[in-house]
Amino acid sequence: MKQNARHDARQGYFLVALAAFLFAISGTAAKFLFNAGITAFQLIQLRTTVALLGLVFWLGLKSPGLFRISVRDVPYFVGLGVLGIGAAQFFYLLAISKINVAAAILLHYTGPVFVALYAGVVQRQKFGLVSVLAMLGTLVGCFLVVGAYNVQLLALNRGGILAGVAAAMAFAVYSLMAARGMLRYSPWTVLLYGMLFAALFWNILHPPLAAFFRGYTLAQWGWIMFIGMLGTILPFGLYFKGIKQISPTHASITATLEPIAAGVIAALFLGESMAPLQIAGGVLVLLAIFVLQTTTQQS
Repeated sequence: MKQNARHDARQGYFLVALAAFLFAISGTAAKFLFNAGITAFQLIQLRTTVALLGLVFWLGLKSPGLFRISVRDVPYFVGLGVLGIGAAQFFYLLAISKINVAAAILLHYTGPVFVALYAGVVQRQKFGLVSVLAMLGTLVGCFLVVGAYNVQLLALNRGGILAGVAAAMAFAVYSLMAARGMLRYSPWTVLLYGMLFAALFWNILHPPLAAFFRGYTLAQWGWIMFIGMLGTILPFGLYFKGIKQISPTHASITATLEPIAAGVIAALFLGESMAPLQIAGGVLVLLAIFVLQTTTQQS
């Protein structure tokens, strides 16, 4: 029994780590599109709508039974879609559009702090020393790996900072709400209806489907489709399945692998080198996550 539990935990951490890698690629692709003149409002509409259509098509072929939900749970899915998934994506994209990707990721991944605060204050959970040290380790590691010790980052614009903090809070919301929803539904059902209401919301706030009629190059369409499919559907699905096997607190901490992945991608494809302190930060995050996987404490 314990062996099965350890296997499920290891699988959960792997799924969340893979989701973080795909999100990292998606964030870099989003910055490319912003540099081409696309706005955060346009991209959030494109992303949520493409993701929704992809989910409907795939689940309709594979598992149409996953479309069934109880009417009484509709308010829950509205909250998940608008306050969780939709808000997290929008504010994250908005932060990326205003400040550099590394700084936006750093702010976004302070989300575990909000998850832990909720667990400690509202749920009255007690955290062991190992969990506390691991959380501090991931936060310090993220601070280093994105180069936030550079004094130039103190000049970040206020809008970008506020958007990043809002993204972190929404990150915590969808982590906790998704865990609750998966007590009753498949992760894919939770993702489908969360994305449905996110897409509806951003097609009401922004003229319906207006973003699709802007002139895009073939390369831009390729990245838009990547962001909607492999950068949204797959990583959200992996993240939700991971949450089902490990706690939301540990899942959100493990997801801080995204800044490391983003740094590596930038080094390989954009020619950006990582300073020794950034490499040290990456090692610290990886070590903290390893400790989380091996500890038996629950949060």
